Amino acid sequence: MLDQLVQLVRENAQETVVANPAIPNEQNDAVIGEATHSIASGLQDALANGNVKEVMGLFNSNGQVDSQNPLVNNISGNLISNLTQKFNLNSGAAASLAASLIPTVLGSLVKKTNDPSDNGFSLDGIFGSLTGGSTNGMNLGGLLGKFAGGLDKDGDGDVDMQDLMGMISNGAKQQQGSGGLGGLLGGLFGK
Repeated sequence: MLDQLVQLVRENAQETVVANPAIPNEQNDAVIGEATHSIASGLQDALANGNVKEVMGLFNSNGQVDSQNPLVNNISGNLISNLTQKFNLNSGAAASLAASLIPTVLGSLVKKTNDPSDNGFSLDGIFGSLTGGSTNGMNLGGLLGKFAGGLDKDGDGDVDMQDLMGMISNGAKQQQGSGGLGGLLGGLFGK
């Protein structure tokens, strides 16, 4: 997956890195590598810290990546820090590069992952790579579907406490005969 991610960053780095006068040509590949590392490690750290909802939300965005998304901000911030420290890039140039490159690459990654005709990226492959294979056997596409529409009971575009309360309420109505916590949990998990 890392090789494909490097290629994706390279495809999107022409203006922000290669044609950028603030980056010497001999550092282009290193900066592209640093951007790739920032994206991979940012996604990996988010998963390791339990921010699965944010990562799944990113992959459910149809390629429209919000640059104000906390996950995107974290990845961009790490890239800015690394560019200023490792390449002596001034903070303004580093911020401009990250603000342009990171959302664009993540948007391309999401589009390619969600495109059934493009088998270069898959959600299972990405998560497997980021977690060291600990997602083997999980149906991440199905899980994404639950995040996308199945759990968004109030239709507001996110999964939050209102959705949870709606699922519990519906579960209680559907499971009135069985009652108790089992009935509520049955409604939550669609049983």
